Amino acid sequence: MSAVPVDRRAWSVLIVSTLAFTVCFMVWMMFGVIGIPIKKQLGLNATEFGLLTAMPVLTGSLVRVPLGIWTDRYGGRIVMALLMLATVPAIWLMAYATQYWHFLAIGLFVGLAGGSFSVGTPYVARWFPKSRQGMAMGVYGAGNSGSAVNKFVAPVLLVSFGWTMVPQVYAAIMAGTVVLFWLFSHSDPKHLVTSNASFRDQLKALKDPRVLKYCQYYSIVFGGYVALALWMVQYYVGEFGLDIRVAALLAACFSLPGGVLRAIGGVLSDKFGAHKVTWWVMWVSWICLFLLSYPQTDFTVMTLDGARTFHLGLNVYAFTGLMAVLGVAWAFGKASVFKYISDDYPQNIGAISGIVGLAGGLGGFILPILFGALLDLTGVRSSAFMLMYGVVWVSLIWMYWTEVRRTDVMGHGAHA
Repeated sequence: MSAVPVDRRAWSVLIVSTLAFTVCFMVWMMFGVIGIPIKKQLGLNATEFGLLTAMPVLTGSLVRVPLGIWTDRYGGRIVMALLMLATVPAIWLMAYATQYWHFLAIGLFVGLAGGSFSVGTPYVARWFPKSRQGMAMGVYGAGNSGSAVNKFVAPVLLVSFGWTMVPQVYAAIMAGTVVLFWLFSHSDPKHLVTSNASFRDQLKALKDPRVLKYCQYYSIVFGGYVALALWMVQYYVGEFGLDIRVAALLAACFSLPGGVLRAIGGVLSDKFGAHKVTWWVMWVSWICLFLLSYPQTDFTVMTLDGARTFHLGLNVYAFTGLMAVLGVAWAFGKASVFKYISDDYPQNIGAISGIVGLAGGLGGFILPILFGALLDLTGVRSSAFMLMYGVVWVSLIWMYWTEVRRTDVMGHGAHA
C-alpha cells in the first residue's frame, strides 16, 4: 500500500476524532454553566453544587479503563461511535429533570461522553509513527477545548431560552457528530491488539511505580483542569459579582488555552521529551496556584500617623491572567504525560492511557466536591486553589526524587 492513502486516512481520522472529542467534552462540562441556575432553582449549597457538577466526571472516569481495553481489541472507530450514540438519550432527558436526584442520575449517563478520551488517544496514535505520536495525541487532546466551547454556547442559550434548551441542543449536536465521525473515520485491523487479559489483569499495571506517578501528574493537569473548568463560572459570579455571560467568557480564558494548546504540548514533548516539559509545567503551576490561593484580605497597621488599612487580593484582570497561564501550563502537561505513556508502553497504550485517564478523571470528580466542602467549611473561595497548591507540591517532590536527580533537566548533566 502506498504512503499517500495511509497519510490521508491518518489525517482524516485525527481531524474527525478531534471534532468528536470536542463535542464529547462540551457535553461533559455542561453542568459548569447550567449548574448555576439549577443550583438557584434547587437551593443547593456549595458541596451539593460540587457533587452536581462532578457527577458526569465520575462515570466518564470509571469507564476509561474498559474503553481503553476495548479500543485495543475492537478498534477505536466502532467503540467511539457506539459511545457517543449511547449518550444522546441521556443528554436529551436532562431537560426534563426537576429534582436533585434526577440530575445526579442522568448526569451519570451523560458522563459516558468523558470516556471518549481513552478511546481516541490510542486510536489516533496508532495511525502515526512513534516520532509523531506526541503531536497526534496532542492534537486529539485539544478537544479539551470543548470546555471553552460550552462556555461560549451554553450561556447564550441559557439567557435566550432558559437552561433546558442547552441539553436539547447538545443532544442534537451529539447525534450529528456521530454521523460525521462514522463517515470520515477509518479502521485498520493491524491496529488491533490481541489480548485475553481481564480488567483485573490490566489494573495490575497500577503496581508499576511509573504508572502511579503518571496518574498523580495527570490528576493535576487533567483532573485539576476539569475541576476548575466546572468551578470557574460560579467562582467569577460569586467572587467578582459578574453576569453569567461575562463570567463564562472570562472562564474560557482558562479553558480555551487549556484545550487548544495541548497540540503544542505534544510537539514540545516530541522535541524535548516528556520529562522536561512536565517538570516545568509543575513549577509554573506551583507559582500560579500560590498567587491564586491568597484570599481577599484587609489588614490594619499601626503607623506614626495612626491606624492605616491596606487591601491585598487579586482583581479580576490579574486573576484571569494567572488562570490563563495555568491553562497553558496544564495544556502542555496533559500532552507530556501521555508522551511518557507512548514512550514507556508502546504495545499497551490503550490500557495504560485508560488507567491514567481514570486517575485524572477521578481527580476531576473529587476536586469539585472538595472545593464545595472547603467553601462551606471556611467561607473562603480561594480555598480551592489552596488545595490544588498542596497537590502540586506532592507531584514536585515525587518528581524530584524519582526523576530530576538523575536527569538532564536544566540543560547540563545531572549527578547520579
